[in-house]
Amino acid sequence: MAVAAALSTLQDRALESPLRALAVATLIIPLIYVIINEFIRASARVQGMKGPRGLPLIGNLAQIRTNAAEQYRLWSKKHGAVYQIQLGNIPVVVVNSAAAAKVLFGQNAQALSSRPEFYTFHKIVSNTAGTTIGTSPYSDSLKRRRKGAASALNRPSVETYVTHLDVESKAFVAELYKYGMGGQSPVDPMPMIQRLSLSLALTLNWGTRIASQEEELFDEITHVEEEISKFRSTTGNLQDYVPLLRLNPFNSNSQKAAEMRIRRDKYLSGLNRDLDDRMEKGIHKPCIQANIILDKEAKLNSEELTSISLTMLSGGLDTVTTLVAWSICLLSQRPDVQGKAAKAIGEMYGPNEPMCAADDDQKCAYVAALVKECLRYFTVLRLALPRTSIQDITYNGIVLPKGTVFFLNAWACNMDPEVWTDPDEFRPERWLEQPDAPMFTYGMGYRMCAGSLLANRELYLVFMRMLNSFRIEPSDKADWHPVRGNSDPTSLVAIPQRYKVRFVPRDEKALGKVLEDPS
Repeated sequence: MAVAAALSTLQDRALESPLRALAVATLIIPLIYVIINEFIRASARVQGMKGPRGLPLIGNLAQIRTNAAEQYRLWSKKHGAVYQIQLGNIPVVVVNSAAAAKVLFGQNAQALSSRPEFYTFHKIVSNTAGTTIGTSPYSDSLKRRRKGAASALNRPSVETYVTHLDVESKAFVAELYKYGMGGQSPVDPMPMIQRLSLSLALTLNWGTRIASQEEELFDEITHVEEEISKFRSTTGNLQDYVPLLRLNPFNSNSQKAAEMRIRRDKYLSGLNRDLDDRMEKGIHKPCIQANIILDKEAKLNSEELTSISLTMLSGGLDTVTTLVAWSICLLSQRPDVQGKAAKAIGEMYGPNEPMCAADDDQKCAYVAALVKECLRYFTVLRLALPRTSIQDITYNGIVLPKGTVFFLNAWACNMDPEVWTDPDEFRPERWLEQPDAPMFTYGMGYRMCAGSLLANRELYLVFMRMLNSFRIEPSDKADWHPVRGNSDPTSLVAIPQRYKVRFVPRDEKALGKVLEDPS
């Protein structure tokens, strides 16, 4: 009766003064929403696990908008190697040490086999062509796609790609020489690096090349894939965690995501049609997509084929491109490292063989160590793609319930002082001293990157040929520090600021002779 009387009184007063009632409601309703939402957020947190408290509605989002991986690493000094944060209403368990990663992602590989779905990337960008293997939730379809990709990216298969690695790495050296005018002009190496990665991805998956960065398709694919990569960021899209923002009809983020989806669909369809046409005429070259189409046991539908294609495309343009860009910046300002690498290569090949052997499977120990140190020090995917548990996990007596989201802070794990006494130093020799030390750049466990073997071979051959062909000299004071030098601290992939360097031939006569040889 008392409640009914109170409601009747409120109704009467609202009728007497509707404007005042509207003003009061405008204030009270959001307040009630925030209070109720705070109870929901509190109940969603993992019970018994520490972590930094955030703000109402957005949680810790404001604190990790830039350089999230570094902020997580700093928080681990206070809250421990494993703690929880809250992004909007979503609690996330962040893992920041090699030992904790080994326990959670190594011993619970099957339990952590799925991925969370994010509104911007999964519902807008990917609602037509689908997702990459790496961003797909766990399902029977995922298992089929992983099996297909694994057969295309295992060690025997990688050996069959050596001729492609040979062509693209030689073309890369030729472009550095051409656009750098034989060392006379400083040049931004990014377009050459992008062409290298893109052409290899297209060759391996569709059997077609991008022979020059001046081709129209080069600009379109590199631009669109770079923009789409931003939509995969775990911190750059607030609407992923605050659903109210999705109601904004003028949301530029959603509009841009839809535009990139349409543009990507267009060139994917063109690449697929071109391959289908060549297969029908019997003039196609062996490639991953054709092999899977012809494999009757694979039983992949068109969406699953597209998923593998997207995986090859985004993987090369994200990891390899960015890692080479960081590495050239560092090498230009570390002549000591260049000198050691050139000496080690020279002991194997000599300066008159700038191309080195394409089938060299990481036999030069110092260059192999240099590649690993670049992968560790720069950790281009600072936060490995997030996981979602498909069953309960117990860690240090705390139950992490099914459906919990996990972030592997690969950056913090690669900089773990319990693994390295000098993690902040760039020192390739550490991998000669501790060859079996853990590396987290490609992730860990069931969902780690399937293309790591191919990426390592490509990076090694590129480093060998580039460093045996040129001395890399700085043109400006670019910052190669992995935190300070990051051009977009909100992006999923850590991309260095643009810079220019000189590629000065070590033996111009020998290099010119090799580059003129069409074989």
